[in-house]
Amino acid sequence: MKNIELDWGKVDLIIENALGEDLGSGDVTTDAIFSSDDNCEAQIIAKEEGIIAGIPIVKRVFQKLDPEIAFAQKLEDGEHVKPGDKILEIKGSVCAVLSGERLSLNLLQRMSGIATATSKYVEAISGFHTKILDTRKTAPGLRVLDKYAVSVGGGQNHRFGLYDGVLIKDNHIDFAGSISKAVQIVRSKYQAKFKVEVETSNLHEVREALKAGADIIMLDNMTVEMMKEAVIIINSKAITEASGGITLDTVGEIAETGVDFISVGALTHSSPALDIGLYMV
Repeated sequence: MKNIELDWGKVDLIIENALGEDLGSGDVTTDAIFSSDDNCEAQIIAKEEGIIAGIPIVKRVFQKLDPEIAFAQKLEDGEHVKPGDKILEIKGSVCAVLSGERLSLNLLQRMSGIATATSKYVEAISGFHTKILDTRKTAPGLRVLDKYAVSVGGGQNHRFGLYDGVLIKDNHIDFAGSISKAVQIVRSKYQAKFKVEVETSNLHEVREALKAGADIIMLDNMTVEMMKEAVIIINSKAITEASGGITLDTVGEIAETGVDFISVGALTHSSPALDIGLYMV
């Protein structure tokens, strides 16, 4: 488990594709009203309490449209905001500001929503050694931003994609014939290149995964009592990860079982966007 740093090559591709989608041949409204010489000042202001994430992304959006644009940054990613807090002051081309407004806010609101939700889960288990993980349940094309936002909110990143970590799930196991066989095949292919995680749904599978030498054992959609037993059986011989339908109401009692990690798909697939606005001054 790890936290990512922003890959600016991937970020730039996201921004360029999104600007192309939104602008097309040009912002016909803005271009009709303003000239390229018109300048403005604007502020990005929080309208809701939460954790801010994505300020460097916002700046990158506007810089794509006006390389000379200037910023006065009032907050850093990871800081707590409340309604009325200034996040960023902007000076530059009015055409760039208005044409980049929607994309910059879309990304900032989404990322801040993810960071805010993550921080709530992290706070809910603050008394335990357990850590909060994200999943691959991200918006297609936005994974680098979604996972960065989780990191800003205090969570940790699970594998980034199918290429950087082994996770043997039920369909893999069914095709291979057993957990033991699936682990054996993977080990023979990669040796120690990757840690091997195995998804389990009952205590029989937990014992089999442990015997097979899994590095990480996922306790998927188990009851709290079953998780407690699984943690005792594993006895720190493998890393444990709880997963499946976990909410803020249940995350605390799951952490109490002693699991090392809790993965929460909802962080990136259903966190509400944080309300943030851009205003001319």
